[in-house]
Amino acid sequence: MSDGDPEPAPKRPCSASASHERAEPAEGASAAVSVIMPVFNASDWLDECLQAILEQDFQDRMELSVYDDGSTDNSRELLERWRQRFEDRGLPMLISGHSSSSPRGVGFAKNQAVRQSSGRFLCFQDADDFMKPQRVRLQYEAAAANPTAIVGCKVSRVPEGSTERYTRWINSLSPEQLLTQVYTSHGPTVIMPTWFCSRDWFEKVGPFNEGGKGVPEDLLFFYQSLRRRSLLEETIWSLRVDFLQERVLSQWESFTVWNAGKQGRRLYRSLSPTNQKKVKAFCDVDENKIQKGFYTYEESKERPKPRIPVLHFTNASPPFIVCVKLDMTHGVLEGNLRSLQLKEGIHYYHFS
Repeated sequence: MSDGDPEPAPKRPCSASASHERAEPAEGASAAVSVIMPVFNASDWLDECLQAILEQDFQDRMELSVYDDGSTDNSRELLERWRQRFEDRGLPMLISGHSSSSPRGVGFAKNQAVRQSSGRFLCFQDADDFMKPQRVRLQYEAAAANPTAIVGCKVSRVPEGSTERYTRWINSLSPEQLLTQVYTSHGPTVIMPTWFCSRDWFEKVGPFNEGGKGVPEDLLFFYQSLRRRSLLEETIWSLRVDFLQERVLSQWESFTVWNAGKQGRRLYRSLSPTNQKKVKAFCDVDENKIQKGFYTYEESKERPKPRIPVLHFTNASPPFIVCVKLDMTHGVLEGNLRSLQLKEGIHYYHFS
C-alpha cells in the first residue's frame, strides 16, 4: 500500500444492483489500466467525473469499464452519450448493467465491471468523485513497482471542510499508520475511492463481497488483502532463511549477526536451534544497543535463556550475516565493511 498525490472529490452514500447484460472487452485489446466504475443514480456527478477521466495524462492504453446497477435516473443515457467522446480520444468505454428494480449492491457492480475489463491494473473510481489529471499515471507507476499493494492517495472534499476530521485522518496517515490504524472505526486506511492495484493481486484477494446494502465490501477486501500480504511476506522470509541456512550457515562453525535491532533479532529467532547456537554475537554501531551488553532470547524454552553479546562492529569477528538494508545508510555500512578489509562471499553475506 502506498500514498499518492491525486485528489478525488466528494462522497455520498451509494447503493447498487445486479445484471445479465455485459459488455465484453475487445478481443486481443488488453489495456494497461482499466478504470472500474460502478454507477447507481449518479447523473448529478457523471459529467464532471467522466471529463476528469478523459483529462488523465497517462500515456499508455486505458479503458473505462462501467456497470450500471439499475439506476432509475438518466445515468445510463448520460453514459451512452459520453461513449463517442471517449472513443474519439482512443479510450474504449465498456458499459453494461441491468434494469431490475432491485439493486444488487456496490460489491456486485464492481465485480461485474472488473470481469468485463481487460486492464493489467485496476483503478477504482466512484461515479460521484473526480480525479486530478495525474492520478492514473502516478498510481500506475507506484503499483507497477509494488504489484502486491493497494495503492491509494490523498483526497479533498467538496464542499471544502465537510467531514473535516475524517479527511484530515485520511491525508495525514504515515506509512506505518496505514497498518497500525486498520482497527479503527474509520474503515480501510487506504480509502476505496482511491484504490489502484494489479489485476493479479485483485484476483488473488477478491472478488468483492456481494452481500449488498450494509456490507462493507471495501473493508472486507482490505482485510483479506492484508492477510494475503502477511502470508506472502512470511513465506518469502522463511524461504530466504532456509536457503541461507542450507548454503551458508551449514558451512560455518560460528558467526556474528550484524544488526542488534529488529531485523537481526528476527533472523536469530528464525534460525534452527543448531544455527542459533552458532551465533557468537550481535554487532552494531548504535551505542544504546551496545551498552545493554546482551540480547536475551526471552522466547527460548532453554534454561537459562540464551544471552548473546552485543558488540561494536570493530570489536566483533567474522564471518558476518549483515542484516542492514544496503540503501538505508548512505554508504556508511559499506564503509564500515571496507574498514575491516572483508570480502563478500567469504567474510560476510548480506541478508537484508
